[in-house]
Amino acid sequence: MMVLLQLLLSFVQIGLYSFGGGYAALPLIQYQVVDLHKWLTVQEFADVITISQMTPGPIAINAASFVGRKVAGLPGSIVATFGNVLPSLIIVLILAALFARYRSLKVMDGILYGLRPAVVGLIASAGLAILFLALLGDQNFPTTLETLSLFAVILFAFGFTITKFKKINPIFIIIGSGVVTVLASLAGMKI
Repeated sequence: MMVLLQLLLSFVQIGLYSFGGGYAALPLIQYQVVDLHKWLTVQEFADVITISQMTPGPIAINAASFVGRKVAGLPGSIVATFGNVLPSLIIVLILAALFARYRSLKVMDGILYGLRPAVVGLIASAGLAILFLALLGDQNFPTTLETLSLFAVILFAFGFTITKFKKINPIFIIIGSGVVTVLASLAGMKI
């Protein structure tokens, strides 16, 4: 019962402070589930994020469902997902009422304009942590490149280039990367 309460409170905090959507919530989710409660390792967290991106729905909701399931089964999944959604539901209802009433005020434009750089910073922080983990095996800024995976760098560069310049659906890139990794692993390559 105590773990369900911890899940609820953790994901209420994540839902309350994750302005900017799911990617902006990644550092908050990581802090709660990896650093604070140690429910997941960094590698498990990266796996949860990967799976959350491949399944339909918002990444923060998917992550909450996966983490809750791992920690406390189906009840944990339900509690974590509800905790993640609850603050947003309340905040959106309040903001919708306020925005409808005060949308013509200049201060609203200023507030929205000021939030954008902070959201971009949160997304960049989560993206860099996942990039370092994928390429170097550690989520922190590298001090040495001795753990750099050449295979991961090539796969990253190929996926990035194809996504950016060929406009191929990212689902095909994810599936292709998985297939290439399995084949390389079966061939005995160092991954």
